[in-house]
Amino acid sequence: MTDLSLRGVRKAFGPTEVLCGIDLDIPAGSLTAVLGPSGCGKTTLLRLIAGFTEADAGTITFGGLPVVGPGVSVPARRRRVGYVPQEGALFPHLTVAANVLFGLPRDERTPGARLDGLLELVGLDAGVAGRFPHQLSGGQQQRAALARALAPSPAVVLLDEPFSSLDAGLREDTGRAVADALQASGATAVLVTHDQGEALSLADQVAVMRGGRLVQASAPATVYGRPADPGVASFVGGAVLLPGTVLPSGAGSSQVRCALGLLDVHGEVPGEGPDVQVLVRPEQILLGEQGVPARVLDISYFGHDASVRLQLDGSATAVMSRVSGGEVPATGATVALTVRGPVPVFPLPSPAPP
Repeated sequence: MTDLSLRGVRKAFGPTEVLCGIDLDIPAGSLTAVLGPSGCGKTTLLRLIAGFTEADAGTITFGGLPVVGPGVSVPARRRRVGYVPQEGALFPHLTVAANVLFGLPRDERTPGARLDGLLELVGLDAGVAGRFPHQLSGGQQQRAALARALAPSPAVVLLDEPFSSLDAGLREDTGRAVADALQASGATAVLVTHDQGEALSLADQVAVMRGGRLVQASAPATVYGRPADPGVASFVGGAVLLPGTVLPSGAGSSQVRCALGLLDVHGEVPGEGPDVQVLVRPEQILLGEQGVPARVLDISYFGHDASVRLQLDGSATAVMSRVSGGEVPATGATVALTVRGPVPVFPLPSPAPP
């Protein structure tokens, strides 16, 4: 197994700085999802790790050995990296077997136990070996592409939004199969995605990027439950952000007063003043008969659950609650809101300069 470490990695294209000093540690044998909106630099970061693009500054090490650094630039072919691009990019004129074995020395490309083992690892039946890519489903193509990347026993596997062209159900099943195969292979993997659910459900670590900077790298539960700032909170899952005032604390945890009532604060209160931003996740907002009154504005129904948008009584403030699909109130109904569990708070943003 090989750990991966990046320190001070920078890259610019002309006057535009795409990566602004990235520091990131990826443990050996783990899967890290690099998450961010389009244009944040995540694919450029992946290409620097692969060796397809040269960094302007910084160091990248594989297992403690530098592949990028002052006077060091190990070519891509010598980094032992497997790369899975969007839509797999299988060779259309080759069978699955020929695609999977393509990266091996010529004398090792004969179908046999090695091929069968790779197909089994990624959840493909041996019967697909003689098919061509156009005869496979989208999910099967992505699994074949992963098998091809794993065939040379790479130290690191890089995946560039490999599930973006799949429909929702197939995407989830294929993502889980790929994550399981990577874990079984022991490879260290980096997955680039803009899909929050994909990152949270598949990865051991989520690295959130914004504007060429790494703003948080933590376990999925930490990124969701204790985001680094309101921007991360809003990008990773639904977020209700409200102004609040922290009450003087005695013994025990602090409390904050906001439009949803008096809430317990999760963790330490940042900043110096009492005024803060309060983060409440939609699933924390419970609908009942007691609490803060609100009116149901509209409902987005998804079957298993529903998102309910509510306007607080006597206020222009609207909040979002996520409820079970069997507990959906009527549009226009008056309900009462309570909040379950403690909430993170953030310092108020600094005022913009005049």
